[in-house]
Amino acid sequence: MTDAPVHAPTIEFVSPIMGFADHTSFHLVPLDEEGTLYSLRAADGTGVRLVVVVPGRFFPGYAPEIDDDTVAKLDLRDATEAAVLNVVNVGNDPASATVNLLAPIVINHRTMQAAQTVLVGTDLPLRAPLLAV
Repeated sequence: MTDAPVHAPTIEFVSPIMGFADHTSFHLVPLDEEGTLYSLRAADGTGVRLVVVVPGRFFPGYAPEIDDDTVAKLDLRDATEAAVLNVVNVGNDPASATVNLLAPIVINHRTMQAAQTVLVGTDLPLRAPLLAV
């Protein structure tokens, strides 16, 4: 039994998210009505959760270049199949939350497979301040 709502899609990671080696299947659950903030909840019901954000609203110029290996692993046929999410570190105070822009999560809409990838050759921050818009 899982704690995901009935309509939450299941995302299968082709390799585990960094720091979560035992979890590759997650439910993507919206946390707001705008479709900006989500929870990735482990499908096994263990309570493992990550908060993720659609970067466009908070980081409008963010356009990560996904490496060929990730594109192949996810069988991405063109850019329109890919959705990018970034992990939020809420910490103890939501007002000082940060976003990992260096290692986005890429989801193939068609297959519902995902991967977290580390962007190479960029100076994007691991902890960018998440500012309310």
